[in-house]
Amino acid sequence: MTTQIQQELHRLERQHNIKILYAVESGSRAWGFASPDSDWDVRYIYIHQLDWYLQIDDKKDSQDEILPNDIDLAGWELKKALRLFRKSNPPMLEWLRSPIVYLQQGSTADQLRELMKTYFNPKSCLYHYLNMAKGNFKEYLQGDLVRLKKYFYVLRPVLACDWIQANNTMIPMEFHKLLDSQVKDTAVKEEIQQLLVRKMAGEELHKEPKIQILNDYLAEKIAYFDEYAKSLHPHIQPDTALLNELFVKSLHEAWEA
Repeated sequence: MTTQIQQELHRLERQHNIKILYAVESGSRAWGFASPDSDWDVRYIYIHQLDWYLQIDDKKDSQDEILPNDIDLAGWELKKALRLFRKSNPPMLEWLRSPIVYLQQGSTADQLRELMKTYFNPKSCLYHYLNMAKGNFKEYLQGDLVRLKKYFYVLRPVLACDWIQANNTMIPMEFHKLLDSQVKDTAVKEEIQQLLVRKMAGEELHKEPKIQILNDYLAEKIAYFDEYAKSLHPHIQPDTALLNELFVKSLHEAWEA
């Protein structure tokens, strides 16, 4: 499938006259708990040729396409990606830490990883994951019967909050790294590991009685981080000059050769 995905990425380059600088897996396959029928969630950053930027009208700065073979393609134009990076946008930062890289051309992605230490905003990212956990917990896990796979929609952002508090860095993409490092309660970890085995084996995980030990664990964590987030100091946003320089350098790298 990797070869097929790379072929589709090169097709996009020819079709849109762009250069794809970086393309990765962003969903359950990158998190490390894909089931046999999981989609391929391909995310990429691309750049146009210089004349595309030398016009006064704003133009579309993203692309998306779902192919019949379960490949979900979605990309951001580089300027859009850099603006999101400047705001410490968690999906953007997660792409840069994906363990599955389909394509990397030029040095842009490597330079962004270096700049992540400067632009990472722990308060903004923690709030992102906290709000995700709160919303999913309320929507999916409140009934007597719940869809068990939805636990991962709450567990991952809760463990992300734990990681940010403990390390003050962007989270790893791999779920097992969050689980192994952040869950200390043996009983809770065993329940999560059993769910992982079932999901990765391809079980549908339809509605079943909720797992009370996990509901209690998640409710306690969400309440804790609701208070903790309020104590975090505002983050001073770094100057944009470094990203402007990177944009210009990326233009030269992509097209001068």
